[in-house]
Amino acid sequence: MSHRYDPQSPERDSAGWLAGSPTVQTLAVFLVVFAVQSVVGLVSRSLALGLFALGPSVSARPWTLLVSVYAHASVGHLVSNAVVLVLVGLAVERVTTTVRFHLFFASVGMLAGLAQVAVAGVLGPGAVVLGASGAVFGLLGYLLAGNPVTDAVLGRLPLSPRARVALLLALAGVVTLFTASPGVALVAHFVGFALGAVAGRARLLNV
Repeated sequence: MSHRYDPQSPERDSAGWLAGSPTVQTLAVFLVVFAVQSVVGLVSRSLALGLFALGPSVSARPWTLLVSVYAHASVGHLVSNAVVLVLVGLAVERVTTTVRFHLFFASVGMLAGLAQVAVAGVLGPGAVVLGASGAVFGLLGYLLAGNPVTDAVLGRLPLSPRARVALLLALAGVVTLFTASPGVALVAHFVGFALGAVAGRARLLNV
């Protein structure tokens, strides 16, 4: 049976806190996958890309749909995602269970990656996607949309439920634009944040 993770429980020592935190567990997966990537990359860079990156040929390499969420293109890429994951993940995990956290992270990451590949395929020759940015943005969207402060602000606005959703999508667009730079998967960022925001309004992870 899954349980809600409570880092403030007096029954947990520091070792138990680290072992039980889904955020820390996700960081550990990042490191393991990146280590394997690095070893494979020493043999063949193209092989590493084919094994870990999500691309238009997802039906031929279906495992990349999940693996790409935890894989990263460089140490800097890994560190940047890890820092944001810690900042938002530790907050989100307080209201949910370990299983729900991991399912949400993986699902949002995969959907965000698929959206990036699909849009890139329509606009050009296609692209490959690596990294947890979409999933991390999903956690950020959940945190911002599902907290009492947001409830209070939205409650004061004379908006219909559809208008509130539109406002959250607009916020997703603004947040996405702040991350714009060459090589950044903006579609994945937008989709991840939008999915997280909608899930946050629905309290999908809360127990």
